[in-house]
This record gives sequence, structure tokens and C-alpha cells, in this order.
Amino acid sequence: AAGSTFQYLLVQKTGAQKNVGLIQLNRPQALNALCEGLMAELRRALEAMENDPQVGAIVLTGSQKAFAAGADIKEMQNKTFQECYSGAFLGGWDKVSVVRKPIIAAVNGYALGGGCELAMMCDIIYAGEKAQFGQPEILLGTIPGAGGTQRLTRAVGKSLAMEMVLTGDRISA
Repeated sequence: AAGSTFQYLLVQKTGAQKNVGLIQLNRPQALNALCEGLMAELRRALEAMENDPQVGAIVLTGSQKAFAAGADIKEMQNKTFQECYSGAFLGGWDKVSVVRKPIIAAVNGYALGGGCELAMMCDIIYAGEKAQFGQPEILLGTIPGAGGTQRLTRAVGKSLAMEMVLTGDRISA
């Protein structure tokens, strides 16, 4: 994966023994919005890291401003329910949650919507002082679509999860 070229990711092996896979979301102009191309590259990078015997753990991060500001709304806005349902929309987004090696989300800035869901799929979340987590889908008239309601409830409890999902309010680290 380190030798592959990616349009939306920066991928390398790091650490004293080069045994940590580092995947950085790199779509700064869109606050790392999770478009289909980025998610396909992420699946490819994760598979390469998982199959690399030298890699013992994976760190997934974004930028100081945004881990990932959510799914790419521009890419989604014209899709009908039927297109999403029959076309396996968001299919493969759960790749992070099934990788056998530990994945650490290093979050600073916005982790909203799909970005929050992506962080919650990781085994451990380290949040910087500027981290903001939220599920603002309700503000667009929709709900979290990649398992966010279930993962958020397990992470923060039913009451806070309900508040976040029903109001779109964010929480800090």
C-alpha cells in the first residue's frame, strides 16, 4: 500500500520498526468528505495493511481541521431511495470494523456524520483538543446511515446518543 498511488489518501508505514500503517485522509478542499472514491481507496489500503505481515497496527487520521466532515453530500443529493437501496449504497463502508489488526482513529477537528461513524468503527479513538463529534444528518432530513445510531449508543449511552442524533448537536473530546 505504501508504494501504491492514491488520489484521496496518504499511506505509509511508520514507527521505529516501520510496523505501524498510517492512513491519512487527504481531501482538504472538501474537509475530507467521504466520497465513493475515497472509500474505495480506504478499503484497498486497509486490505494491503491487513495482508502485510510487517504491519502490527493501523492509525487512521485526517487533518487538524477535519478528521472527516461526513459523507460527500454533493455525491448523494440526487440519489433516490430506490437507487441507494438496490445499488448497495454505503456498501463496503464497514471494512474498517472487520479488519483483524487494531485500528486507531486519531481525530482532530470535525468528525461529523460519516466521519463520526468512521471513527467509531475503529478499535480505539484518540481525540485531540479540537475534536468535534456529531451526527448532524437530522439537519439534512435524514439519519445516520452506516451503523452510527448503534455504535453511538454503545459509545456514549442511549440518552446522549438520542440527543445527538435528534438535534444534530456535537460533543467535544
